[in-house]
Amino acid sequence: MAQSGLGSRRDMEALIAAGLVTVNGEVATTGQRVGPADRIQVRGRPVRLSFGEAGTRVLVYHKPPGEIVSRADPEGRASVFDHLPPIKGGRWIAVGRLDFNTSGLLLFTNSGELAEKLMHPRNEVEREYAVRVNGMLSQEQRRQLTLSVELEDGPARFDSIETGGGTGTNRWYKVMLHEGRNREVRRIFESLGLTVSRLMRVRYGPIALPPQLRQGKLRDLSAEEIAALEAEVATKTP
Repeated sequence: MAQSGLGSRRDMEALIAAGLVTVNGEVATTGQRVGPADRIQVRGRPVRLSFGEAGTRVLVYHKPPGEIVSRADPEGRASVFDHLPPIKGGRWIAVGRLDFNTSGLLLFTNSGELAEKLMHPRNEVEREYAVRVNGMLSQEQRRQLTLSVELEDGPARFDSIETGGGTGTNRWYKVMLHEGRNREVRRIFESLGLTVSRLMRVRYGPIALPPQLRQGKLRDLSAEEIAALEAEVATKTP
């Protein structure tokens, strides 16, 4: 089910554990084997699974500010999914999220298993961001940001922080971390009373935002780039 793009492996296991998946009218069990002739339903709705050697695809999308990473929004805001091409026999899964006002690199894949591995905290896949803040960081602030700050959901820190230029009140920095908590980069800066005026993700694991890829545009990753992503987590996941 995960390989067919219905969601991450963890999501599918949770649905099975909750009794929301049936095979030929019977409640499914984790690890149960199915084939093309079996009738699969999730929450009472039939689903089609992909069998055989359907290839893994990964898209890189340059997200502009003002789009949500969700298929539905009660407020009717633009969604990143509006830009994605149709895919046969599956669906696109966003690898992590970027908040409404954050721009930059966003990955999508049709492989629930790959998405799960890239997002799982134990694999510590690096995320790099370009951040513009109001004011220049002091040496003590930089030390604190890479040491530890306390957030409402636990301590957090940047793995590294580098000066990225800028003049006047606006200064750019490049920061790297290997977590994907909600609004984590903004909250780390805000913990020291610093205001983030612009935030852009420029790298996820081995994949950097292509400099020629304009906002709102996307492209397929090559087989070599997908292999690099798979290799990033192959040796880390038990």
